[in-house]
Amino acid sequence: MAKYNLNINGVTKEVDVDGSTPMLWVLRDHLQLVGTKYGCGIAQCGACTVHLGDNAVRSCQLPVSAVGQKQITTIEGLSEKGDHPVQKAWIEVDVPQCGYCQAGQIMTASALLKRNPNPTDAEIEAAMDGNICRCGTYVRIKKAVKMASETEV
Repeated sequence: MAKYNLNINGVTKEVDVDGSTPMLWVLRDHLQLVGTKYGCGIAQCGACTVHLGDNAVRSCQLPVSAVGQKQITTIEGLSEKGDHPVQKAWIEVDVPQCGYCQAGQIMTASALLKRNPNPTDAEIEAAMDGNICRCGTYVRIKKAVKMASETEV
């Protein structure tokens, strides 16, 4: 076990865990930030997506020892009141059905818009590729990302 000081959602948190522990489990089991979901465990579905710095990463395969001093943002830290443009567009377009994948989808979309505020449809599709939605709301997801891109992110 080792102690890690992590910057999570703008707050420094200390955890005492094995360095190989995936960030997903640090977030969920040690810090009780349960908005980030477990999906596949092999970084293929996107349910566990968080931001590491400005990049969307799969937390199920990110060992805590690899984080270093980089800021981690979870769905809980994306906006205080759930009013990030992507979150607002998700509600406006009525994206969620079961909702399980939505935190990962939103985190991937918000990272895209941070680096590319006006993506084309092809760029949205490429960025969101690999974020699996069992309910098949891909058309609404793309529409919500496009809508959010028309708002200041």
